Formats: sequence, structure tokens, C-alpha cells
Amino acid sequence: MNPDFRMLAEVDARGVIVSAPGNEVDFVSRFFTPQAAVFEDPVTGSAHCTLVPFWANRLEKTSLHARQISPRGGELFCDLKDDRVFIRGKAVKYLSGTIEIDD
Repeated sequence: MNPDFRMLAEVDARGVIVSAPGNEVDFVSRFFTPQAAVFEDPVTGSAHCTLVPFWANRLEKTSLHARQISPRGGELFCDLKDDRVFIRGKAVKYLSGTIEIDD
């Protein structure tokens, strides 16, 4: 897939998901964020919360192996249990902090 980034930049949406059946995995995807500072998210857990129920229904299985094929890419192991999606895989810590809530 060779996206037209100029055309995608005109899309008024928080994100655009593209997905297809995979060869070595159950499905592949890419996630573009036209209105964000980072145009393509390398690996997107929230997108897989939408993709997993779709592919689980289509493939008639609840444990799925996925790959997000952005330039950095990532591999996800996903399970659909009732109305919940559980995702496993390698992650990179990008933020650490403390939040205080005053009464």
C-alpha cells in the first residue's frame, strides 16, 4: 500500500484504519492520523479494539495474530472475550508521571 498522504491529510477524521487478511498472520493493518502531529501511528491498540471483533467474526475465531505494517511495525496477539479485547505484545515505554486529583 502506498498511501497518498496529501489526500489523507484532507480527511476530517481522528483516524483512518486500513486492514486486510494477512499471509503469516490473521490480519494486517495501518493506522493514519491525518489531523495529528504524528501522521501514522506505528502500533495502535485502540484501532485493534475495533479490528479484533471485525476479524474475529469474519474468521470465526477469538484468538488472533495481527501485524501493524507501518514502517516501524509491530506484532499483536489479541483475544476477544465477550465484549472485551485483550492485547499482548512488545511495548515501548514513552511516558511516566504522576497525576494528583484534589478534592
